[in-house]
Amino acid sequence: MSRVLLLLAALVGFAAASPASAYWEYGHETVGAIAYRNVTPQVRAKIDALLKRQALLETPTCPANTIEQAAVWADCVKTLGPRFSYAYSWHYQNIDICKPFDLKPPCRDGNCVSAQIERDVKLLKDPKVPVRERVMALVFLVHFVGDLHQPLHAGDHSDLGGNQVKTNYGAFTSARLNLHSVWDGYLAERAISQPPSPVRVYTADERSAVWGGSVADWSRESWQVARDMVYPSAAGAAVCTAGEHPAHLDEATIAKLVPVARQQVVRGGLRLAKLLDEALG
Repeated sequence: MSRVLLLLAALVGFAAASPASAYWEYGHETVGAIAYRNVTPQVRAKIDALLKRQALLETPTCPANTIEQAAVWADCVKTLGPRFSYAYSWHYQNIDICKPFDLKPPCRDGNCVSAQIERDVKLLKDPKVPVRERVMALVFLVHFVGDLHQPLHAGDHSDLGGNQVKTNYGAFTSARLNLHSVWDGYLAERAISQPPSPVRVYTADERSAVWGGSVADWSRESWQVARDMVYPSAAGAAVCTAGEHPAHLDEATIAKLVPVARQQVVRGGLRLAKLLDEALG
């Protein structure tokens, strides 16, 4: 099926899409695929070995046999009801773009995406941790690094990560279309599907260009993308002072945002590779 037909199918099915889904499947799978191709061969073998034990998770309707399946596992298990409800707040850390950056409030008690990334790395590093817990740490880590690089999981304006900001997407309009869904799905789809494919082996210089800093630094960077690009492009530069006003994304604006969305996916994939090398190398 062509990408155009896939997108049309997604539009038809939009009403059934969960607003809590992050990067939908395509964005997360791409982050995972980039990471898998850029870890060391030894780490790739350890990833494969852990994923061969994915049956320990006891989630047959949400398999994690491959890195791509692992990348969407944390969203898939939301359908299992209260069993994984404790992890719901681990997917984001919405920090107001109109206030100074501060990770402490949303990460209180570790219930935010950056804190869980750091926790999962620690669990993977420790060979004394039971295999089941290390498998779960791996699938959570692959997903959460993708979440962190979706800007509306890092910054918002008291609007549930843009879920309450109604907008259009070029010529497409829908009563249920919002800023979050645009960045989760439609914009990510367009950014990733444009050639050349972002799923490749990157050079050492390309990797080192984005590997610097800590998880907290990457959090700030994604928040800045939300502050400087996501909200102003949709609602204007005065988004913090003009009060509530409608968002609008015309085709020219979307074209300018495509490289930004693509860069976030690549950053996520390469940084995930770095964390996996550190945890399993």
